[in-house]
Amino acid sequence: MNDIAWRALGASSTVVAYGALCASVYLRERKRRTASQRDAAALSASSTSAPVLVLFASQTGQAETIAWQTALQLSAAGTPARVMALNALGAATLASATRALFIASTYGEGDAPDGASVFTERVMHAPAALPLLRYAVLALGDRKYAHFCGFGRALDEWLLAAGATREFDRIEVDNSDPDALAAWQAHWGDTPPDGTEDTPAAFAQWRLATRELLNPGSTGAPAFHLGLVPQGGAMPHWEAGDLVQVSVASDPARPRDYSIASLHADGELQLLVRQEQHPDGTLGAASGLLTSTIAIGDTVGLRVRPHRGFRLHGNETRPLILIGNGTGLAGLRAHLRARAVAGRHDNWLVFGERQAAHDFLYREEIEAWQARGVLQRLDMVFSRDQEQRLYVQHRLLQSGDTLLQWLHGGAAVYVCGSLQGMASGVDAALRQIAGEALMSQMLASGRYRRDVY
Repeated sequence: MNDIAWRALGASSTVVAYGALCASVYLRERKRRTASQRDAAALSASSTSAPVLVLFASQTGQAETIAWQTALQLSAAGTPARVMALNALGAATLASATRALFIASTYGEGDAPDGASVFTERVMHAPAALPLLRYAVLALGDRKYAHFCGFGRALDEWLLAAGATREFDRIEVDNSDPDALAAWQAHWGDTPPDGTEDTPAAFAQWRLATRELLNPGSTGAPAFHLGLVPQGGAMPHWEAGDLVQVSVASDPARPRDYSIASLHADGELQLLVRQEQHPDGTLGAASGLLTSTIAIGDTVGLRVRPHRGFRLHGNETRPLILIGNGTGLAGLRAHLRARAVAGRHDNWLVFGERQAAHDFLYREEIEAWQARGVLQRLDMVFSRDQEQRLYVQHRLLQSGDTLLQWLHGGAAVYVCGSLQGMASGVDAALRQIAGEALMSQMLASGRYRRDVY
């Protein structure tokens, strides 16, 4: 949207949008609190035995969702359970536990996810004796990576070496394989009850309303802005940071995740999707479906998936440093839209692409945010617009003093985009500038969050 259009909308549209957002937040929070109170009451069912620890190590939120489902199953079977993030688990609590269930995802090539990085550093790297502990491990992974389920396997072996006893062999899940998940659920009783945010919604049909190529002439693969609306019924709620899953007919058991690029108050679920092309010329199953196969007006199966690890929860009043590349702009865009509506202007966007002439995605919107002060600072980094390649991690190192000022001022850092290259490079730059101690503290407190793929 250009500046003239912004002025035409005027103050009244801002008030209307803000009011709609507030109303949706109120209704969602009331529903969430009611569900949380009901679940907490169920999970604290009276029992003379200590609760089972249900521990999750999550990157995108899937492990947390499964942890809550597992706890609800245990509760329904009369077994009290306590759900915790693995990073919140101390050595003393683990040493005194008699039973624990671990749901562990893997980050990249065998590394611990962000939700377990503090536990790995503080607990797994120290001597441990766990002779009282009975445990089970559900390892989540993707076989396209060489070190499939690497962290889950390492955790299992570490527990065994510390003297703990397996209840049964580790269950490994390849890309949400339903048979493996069903094998895990079969150990805990009936299927978890419906009606909570952690129960996956059924796929529903959404109609493709808009599709626009954002990078004509680019040397990279085509990137499309998509707008979708429910074919029937009300639009489900989501928050900035959440994901949508796309059902693919050729592989319905393995839905594909995409960051949502819009707010619920926008009245449309928007995505930023790059078209993937295989060496044989065929298109990626999900990206090809969304960017080529279906036409405007056709429908596709979608469901919204909460991604608590990338929401603003706890960081709403902090300055934000938003870092990303490519289609990772989707998740950052949703946060910036929410900040604009809330009147928070202490935002710094650092974003990388190939060439300014072709790859400045959402240029008019970003420049309008800059002109209106929504962006206190903007660093666009185009890797191929100079002889020497320049990436977002290089810009962070060039701006190290300013970055450190923001961090010491309480800023939270959100990173969205490619795992290989960008995310690892940004993490190394942040640690070089801020130091290991501060970055570990930020991870533990939720001030450093990543949605990378």
